[in-house]
Amino acid sequence: MARPSRCRRICEKPLYARFVPAESSAEQTVQLTVDEYEVIRLIDLEKLTHEQCARQMEISRTTVTEIYEAAREKVADSLVNGKVLLIAGGHYRLCNGSEFCHSQKQCKKRKGMAFRQAVLQKGEKGMKIAVTYENGNVFQHFGHTEQFKIYDVENKAITQEQVVDTNGSGHGALAGFLKEKGVDTLICGGIGGGAQAALAEAGIQLYGGVSGNADDAVKALIEGRLGYDPDVHCDHHEHGDHEGHSCGHHGCGGHCGH
Repeated sequence: MARPSRCRRICEKPLYARFVPAESSAEQTVQLTVDEYEVIRLIDLEKLTHEQCARQMEISRTTVTEIYEAAREKVADSLVNGKVLLIAGGHYRLCNGSEFCHSQKQCKKRKGMAFRQAVLQKGEKGMKIAVTYENGNVFQHFGHTEQFKIYDVENKAITQEQVVDTNGSGHGALAGFLKEKGVDTLICGGIGGGAQAALAEAGIQLYGGVSGNADDAVKALIEGRLGYDPDVHCDHHEHGDHEGHSCGHHGCGGHCGH
C-alpha cells in the first residue's frame, strides 16, 4: 500500500490563477497545482533554499525537489508551447498565520503586530517591565546581566523605576530572579534558547534584539512602536579570549546568556 503524501502547508492561495498567452487559441491547458505554485514562489521569488522551503511547507527536501522539477516543466510547457496556465488543486492546507505566512518578512510583521496589540492592552491594565541595563543602555548579553532597570507601568505611563543588581545570578536563574520581582515583560539584546525557555516558563514576555537607550526602549514598547526581533538568538563564535561572537543582530564580545 502506497504511503500517503504529507499535506503541504501554504499560507495563501495565488492572487492570479489563470494565465493566457496573447496569441494562443486557449485550447490547451497546463494545470499547476497550488503546492507547485508555492514551491516556485518560495524558491524562485523568495530565494529560499530547498531546505528552507521544505521547513516552511512542512515536507521533506526530497519532496520539494520533486515538486519543483515538475512545476518548472509545466511552466516551461506553457511558455514555449503557448498553453494556458491554470493554478488549481493539489494536496495542501492553508496555515493560520501564527507560525508561517506568505513570506518570512510578513510572518515577522504579523507576529510583531500581534505582540504590539497585546502590549497596548497590557499597558492599560498595568505592566512591570525589566530591561537588561548598563550605563543607561540595553545591555546586549542577557546571561551576563549585572543590573536590570525595572519599570512599573499603569495606564500606559511609567509610575516608578528602579535599578536592581542581579547579585551574580546568571543564565536561566535570571528568569527566576525577574519572576520574584514581579516582572512580566523583558527587553534585552541577545539571549540564548535556554534562557528564552526559562522566561517562557516563568510567564515573562520577551522582546529581544533591542539596542540603544533603555528608557527610550520602554517608552517605545508602551506606545506599541518598539523595534525588536521576535526570532532573536545568541550564537557563540569563540576565538581565543571568547570575543567576537554576535548576539541577535548586534556584534559583541564576551559570553551570551543561554
